[in-house]
Amino acid sequence: MNEQLLKDLLNQDLDPVETREWIESLTAVIGADGPERAHYLLERMVDETRRAGGHIPFQPTTAYVNTIPPQREAQSPGDAAIEWRIRSMLRWNAMAMVVRANRKPGELGGHISSFASSATLYDVGFNHFWRAASAEHPGDLLYIQGHSAPGIYARAFLEGRLTQEQIDHYRMEVDGKGVSSYPHPWLMPDFWQTPTVSMGLGPITAIYQARFCKYLEHRGLIPESDRKVWCFMGDGESDEPESLGAISLGGRERLDNLVFVINCNLQRLDGPVRGNGKIIQELEGVFRGAGWNVIKVVWGSYWDALLAKDTSGKLRQLMMETVDGEYQNFKAFGGAYTREHFFGKYPETKALVAHLSDEDIWHLNRGGHDPHKVYAAYHAASAHKGQPTVILAKTVKGYGMGEAGEAQNITHQQKKLDDSEVRAFRDRFKLPLSDEQLADVPYYHPGEDSPEVRYM
Repeated sequence: MNEQLLKDLLNQDLDPVETREWIESLTAVIGADGPERAHYLLERMVDETRRAGGHIPFQPTTAYVNTIPPQREAQSPGDAAIEWRIRSMLRWNAMAMVVRANRKPGELGGHISSFASSATLYDVGFNHFWRAASAEHPGDLLYIQGHSAPGIYARAFLEGRLTQEQIDHYRMEVDGKGVSSYPHPWLMPDFWQTPTVSMGLGPITAIYQARFCKYLEHRGLIPESDRKVWCFMGDGESDEPESLGAISLGGRERLDNLVFVINCNLQRLDGPVRGNGKIIQELEGVFRGAGWNVIKVVWGSYWDALLAKDTSGKLRQLMMETVDGEYQNFKAFGGAYTREHFFGKYPETKALVAHLSDEDIWHLNRGGHDPHKVYAAYHAASAHKGQPTVILAKTVKGYGMGEAGEAQNITHQQKKLDDSEVRAFRDRFKLPLSDEQLADVPYYHPGEDSPEVRYM
């Protein structure tokens, strides 16, 4: 039997010739007049079908790929190499802060894995989008995810805003020389803008903050500006009642000064967020239904070539079929496991990666760790009008921690690393520290006149 005919039968296509004609017509419209015209025509056809009595339910989710295709991505003006070195230093110092604190009596707690997964999300914002208050601009407002606080302290240390003594008293601020566990303007009024812990507090207050900014502008009480309210939260945090409880207000009031960035590392405190489901798809449907603009940043640049060669559509199908618990396994168990259990599911997808080594497969990156994809999403969110925007960025919890907890269920509770794990962390991010120095897990600063600090 003809292979294409078999596919048509399996897809229950009653008239495959007609289907192909419609697809070819739509492709021609996209080529001649662009995707916006094609979208208009599709909406008209759906409307006509409903007018004729057909029941076509609203579909709030899209394919499990990036919302912005490669050819439409805004290009980052930054120096990719120097920004990678900065992120490596931030990751190291954030990790060192927590590890050093928990080698002291009392085990002070803290979190390594949350910032490890979101470092790129913050770095791109600080480097290219967020503006401080000045005479010309009121400044953007940031609601930082609470568990990522060590990474923000690490950046302030490199910038010279915090001293080593201060960050070495992480979670020991009683004597006035430490830094607080989480974003806390009452304890650190010259550092934090907004409180975001307990979980869920940040998202709901960010919505009302954005609404109040619009209120003041509309009544002439403050000048109109392009000020943005940026709120960071975790995908597990989205289950807190406050996190999603007011999102309909954002859509209803058309708060285009509001951007949510949800770090979708697929893990909560002690396990998967949706082990047998897909949290990114779920959140996409919830936010789109509430009137938000949704931007998915699922896959990094290393996937672009594979998706371009996916003429059969099997890779996209496989991406949609695979649940979050399986995606965590692939990152936890490496490239050979991923080749067999992910790409090996279909002959077409197995052939797509035949030229790649197991190490190449393991390095296929998630979108939230790709600064180019994140920049494109932030650029689109900043320019969008008439709706609030949510960016759903897929990441790996504990990114860079290796056997100490990368993509593992234990990673959120990981406060300590042994000598070999610290050494592996140093090697992965190429920090210029000797083996002898590692015993104390020292902070690293390249110097005030270094290219990295001047760049920041």
